[in-house]
Parts: sequence; structure tokens; C-alpha cells
Amino acid sequence: MEKHEVLIIGGGPAAITIAKTMKQKEKITIIRPEEHSMIYCAMPYAIEGILSLEKTLKHDKIVTDVGANLIRDYVESVNFDDKTLKTVNGDIHKYTKLIIATGAEPLLPPIEGVNLQQVMTFKTENDLRKIIHMVEKGTKEVVVVGAGAIGIELVQALNKSHIKTHLVDMFSTILHNMMDHEMVKEVQEKLENAGVIMHLGNKVSKLEGTNFVEKVVFESGENITFESNPLIVFAIGMKPSIDIFKNTKLKIGKSGIIINNKMETSIEDVYAVGDCCEYRSGITGKVVQGKLATNAVPMGRILAKNLLGENREYAGFYNGTATKVMDHFVGGTGLSEKVAKAHNYDYIVGKAKLTTTFPIMPCSKDVEVKLIVDKKTRKILGGQVVSGVPVTDKVDQITMAIQYGITVDQFVHLSYSSQPYQSFFPANNLLAHASEQILAQL
Repeated sequence: MEKHEVLIIGGGPAAITIAKTMKQKEKITIIRPEEHSMIYCAMPYAIEGILSLEKTLKHDKIVTDVGANLIRDYVESVNFDDKTLKTVNGDIHKYTKLIIATGAEPLLPPIEGVNLQQVMTFKTENDLRKIIHMVEKGTKEVVVVGAGAIGIELVQALNKSHIKTHLVDMFSTILHNMMDHEMVKEVQEKLENAGVIMHLGNKVSKLEGTNFVEKVVFESGENITFESNPLIVFAIGMKPSIDIFKNTKLKIGKSGIIINNKMETSIEDVYAVGDCCEYRSGITGKVVQGKLATNAVPMGRILAKNLLGENREYAGFYNGTATKVMDHFVGGTGLSEKVAKAHNYDYIVGKAKLTTTFPIMPCSKDVEVKLIVDKKTRKILGGQVVSGVPVTDKVDQITMAIQYGITVDQFVHLSYSSQPYQSFFPANNLLAHASEQILAQL
């Protein structure tokens, strides 16, 4: 029986962050089943050929070089009373402190036909290798179900590989969890004009076929038929990878392991971080879905610092995220307008559209922002940005405003910089201008 001071189940972003933060101050062991940890958000770009597959793989030395012990194995069960776990290989490991960082796995809908050949999800190294292989061997047609960021990035990669590409989603617009409909109208049209065949507002009811899918059937009765064996990829969401903890005394909610703001679970000396946890919104305080590395990493850092003697707390999930659609960069954070409405906020919206540089510069592109403000508190609830250049800096600025309770009255007085290649004229600033539009309505 091996003994470990800190034992982590899972080797994703949260586990890596803990190992790098604690370094050799504590003896850490990571047990993960995968051959490699992945840079998940880079996977579509390997299909597109922008990156080699190897560049999406993280080297083991990212954790071993800081003193962590890495074991490749599947954890089969955990005995919380004895503080032990058993692996598929039959090994028993005893821990002083256990960190659960098992992540999440993609969903397959419970419908007829998902067991047919070439029906899959998209998350693992094997998934990536399979799709690259199918592209290289000349697959002629693909259906991606799910128009979130992964689905959008995947259809672009496949479409650029000269494959007939369909995009299906039950909502009428793309990126419905990130953006409001009017903010993505133009980029959605560009995606369609590039050749992606859109089936928005349609829910898949079943897949028909003998060995391969011959027909994708929608609840509306409409369908997609194929002349050759298609690839069907579901990118409809994630579920926490926590099956081994069911029927144990660990408290589990509807969307993951229940934790407090210090990553502590219901069991002493057992912690959980990342996608396997049940998140709460830093805005509403209610449980939300949020399976993002940019959430897992700060959770891991907070836990690591606390294990080293600090007293940090996790503020909650703010939903800052971004993607690229054709030649547009889009991002959102906080509550969208439709989510604010669903939570019964009395809100007001302000928009601003300027340019990414001085308009007189040859490289100038449009940039538009939307801010959502609570009328009662005047605090920023959410924001969205669409631009011809990357938007994560502006998304992060809005997230900071939300996180620290900045009001629109304060945001309008944002002190900003200006330079011909990097901003609009000194006469105005995108976020301050949108704030002015809101104040004019209050």
C-alpha cells in the first residue's frame, strides 16, 4: 500500500495548477488514466491543420518537474473511512488529503441510434485522432450537434477541410449560452455564407441506420439524409465525471460535487475542484453550468494556497468566455440579457460601436460592446463583445467590473489609454461610451 500526503484524482487544468502552485512544499501524487493531458480548446485547430496534434498534448514534465509523482491508472473506488482508494490495476493508495479533480465528460443524448458507427463526442485525444483520421481518409459529410463554442470551432475546422458540414442546435442562434441573438446575427450569417449548412431551432429526435447513420431525424419531422457514411459529433454539453462517488457518503448535487468557497466537500480532508464540482454564480448565488478551464484553474490555485496555510475564498463563477467565428472574435461574461430576464432582474442595456484603432488607420476594424445593468443597484450584470480583433481583454475588464460590484456610474468614469494602433480616438472609449448610453436611459 502506497501512502501519499496529497493525492489528486485527475490530471487536468485544476490538478496541474495545484501541483505547480504547491511545488515541492508538499508531496503530491496525481493519478490520471489518460496518456496525455490535453489543451482541449486547441483541439479544433489541430483538425483544421493550424496546429499539429502533438501541440495539443501537455508534457508530463509540467507536473513532474515541480516534484509531483504521476501515476497512470483508473481509480475504481474510494473508501473515505479508511482514506484509501483502489485502482483498476488493483493497487491500494492511502492518502492524508484527497483532491477530486476528475473533470467532466461530454454528453450523448439518450436517443435511438447513438450506438451506430461514427457517432461520437469530442473531448479526448482518441476523439481528436479519430476525427483527423476521418478527415484524412476523405469523409464527405459531417453533422455537428451543438452550436456552443466547441461546436462552432469544430464546424469551421471541418468546413475548411472541404467536408460538407451541417450544424444543428435546438436554439435559433449560435452561442446561445454566451451571446444574445442580435450580437451574433452577423457572424452567424458569415458562417452560413462560408458553406456551413445550418439547422438551427431543431432538436435531434433519433438517428436512423443499420451500421452507419443514414438519416438524422428532427422532432419537427424534418431530416438530413446522406449519400455516404457520415460522421456525427455531439457537442451538446458536459456532465461531471463522478460515477465512482455515487452511493458513497460524499454529497453530490444535480451538477456535481457540493463544495464550499474553500473547495471543501462534505467529508473532512476531501476537496474537489474544477468541472466535477457544482458551481454557483458569483452574481446570482444560484447553481450554474460552467465547465471551463478558466474556472478550474483559480479553484485549484485557491485550494493549493489554502493547503499551504493561506485563507482564500472562491468568489463564484462569472462565465467569462470567448471564441472565434470566421473573421470575428466574440466573447461574453456574466448574465446575458435572456438569463437576466429569466432571473427576474429589472435591467437596462447599453451598446457602443467604435473601431479597434483610430478610424484613420489602415488596419481599423469594427468593435461592438453590449452592457447589461441592474436598474435597482446600477451594477454591471453582464457584457458581450464582437470585434475584428481578439476580445478577451475587454471581456476580462467587464468581468472585473461585475466581480467587484462596479456600478455604471463608476464605469462611465473609466480612465483609459489611447494610441492610434490600439484604440479609438482619445475622444471616446468603448466601455465608457456604452455606460453613457445606459445612464441616458436611467
